[in-house]
Amino acid sequence: MEYKPTIEDVAKRAKVSIATVSRVINKQGGVRKKTEERIVKAINELGYIRSAVARSMKKKETNTIGIIVPDIRNPFFPSVVSGIERMARDKGYYTILSSTNESLIVEEEVVKIFIERGVDGVIITTANENGNHIKLLQEQGIPLVAIDRAIKRFEVDTVLVDNIKGSYQAVQHLILQGHKNIAIICGPQNTTPGFERLQGYKNALEEYNLPVNESFITNGDFMEESGYKATYKLFHLPKRPTAIFSSNNLMSIGCMKALMELEWKLGEEVSFIGFDDVEIATFITPKLSVVSRPMNALGEIAFQLLHDRIHSKESLPKREYLLSPELKIRESCRLNKLVF
Repeated sequence: MEYKPTIEDVAKRAKVSIATVSRVINKQGGVRKKTEERIVKAINELGYIRSAVARSMKKKETNTIGIIVPDIRNPFFPSVVSGIERMARDKGYYTILSSTNESLIVEEEVVKIFIERGVDGVIITTANENGNHIKLLQEQGIPLVAIDRAIKRFEVDTVLVDNIKGSYQAVQHLILQGHKNIAIICGPQNTTPGFERLQGYKNALEEYNLPVNESFITNGDFMEESGYKATYKLFHLPKRPTAIFSSNNLMSIGCMKALMELEWKLGEEVSFIGFDDVEIATFITPKLSVVSRPMNALGEIAFQLLHDRIHSKESLPKREYLLSPELKIRESCRLNKLVF
């Protein structure tokens, strides 16, 4: 069995105490420069690698946080995770990422694994807040931050985007372009973004005294296939909508595929706005109008909230952040020629 040098070996070679080596390794300061250089030289000569397991047992910390997202294929989540990871690295933390495919069962299993691994905290976009896993995390004393979707049953720090405002602005713009027959491809109504984006749609229609046509409200699940099927359904209505608002980026991609197959001319026969920017938005002709979210900022704020909880010696009150979206109008929204 290969011998692994210990901190005692480093101390002996550098002719210092173990405590002094520990101060250098953990960057605690208070060590003379020449002494520190001697210790670093000894570490390099011996090939010493400090044990993360031993360190975590001593500190009762692993410097690891768990991240749970419902669908890593959704371009929104890699951007959010990027913001989390950048902040985590700056603070000396590692991340473990898991995608649940919108499954509560998988989410509960992942939480149990994170607890077994001894993560210091969890950032989650939950597929369903009704499971026992949220309560389990709190019982274990593991700090938790919810992102994108609120967890209403428990006192949890939360970072959201103003979904109602974003969808309202999108539908308002379509109305001001002369559209009265505006359809929406909804997300699941048991999620914060699904429910709130439908609410913003209805708020805009109500403010401009337009009736809510139930046939224009199509149900999706934030997956590409549901956006595709919803668009086919709208196309075959006796009276087609002149504009479509899609509640997330994957459903927007499905909608675009269906429009091309149906030869339903985007920007001419039907206008379009989607929630969340997507990579293809500026490559499609005409370019897609979108409601854009500050994705990196969502991740950065979520990590900061979690970091505060991990290191706070006092009980902190529940904190909520609501970030503003931005409506980006491109070429897929045009005046309704039937009106103007």
